[in-house]
Amino acid sequence: MDPFITTIIEQCAKSSHAGTASFGAIVHTLIEAGVESYSADYRLRTTTYYLPSSETHVVPLTTPNIEIPTPFDEPALLAAIQGAQRGEVKYPDFMRLSMAAGCVGYIVWMSGRHVAYFGRRGEVHFEHFPSTK
Repeated sequence: MDPFITTIIEQCAKSSHAGTASFGAIVHTLIEAGVESYSADYRLRTTTYYLPSSETHVVPLTTPNIEIPTPFDEPALLAAIQGAQRGEVKYPDFMRLSMAAGCVGYIVWMSGRHVAYFGRRGEVHFEHFPSTK
C-alpha cells in the first residue's frame, strides 16, 4: 500500500480513537485518500481499511474492557449513533455504548453511504449517512 495512504489511515485512526475528530471528517478524509470501506471488529480489536485495489491496512483498536452482551439492543445502538451524529458522543464513548448494546462490530461503506452494525446472532442494523443539505 502507498505509504502516504497508510499515513492518512493511521492519522484518522489516531484522531478517531482519541475522540478528536468526527465521523464525518474521518470519512471525508478516507474517501479523499481512496479508501473504499473499513471494518471495525470489537472482538478481534482491529479496524481494517480496504482500497479498491484489494489492498488492506489493519490498525489495532483499543476497545473498552466490557463484555458484549448477546441481546442486540437496537434502540440503545440508535441512541449512540444519533448522539455521535449530533456531535455529543465521541468515538471512545461510542464504542462503549455500542458494545453495551450488543454490537460486535460494523462496516462503513463509503460509496454506499451507510454503515452496517452487527450483533452476536447475526443481527444487522443499517444506518445511512446523514444527508448534507
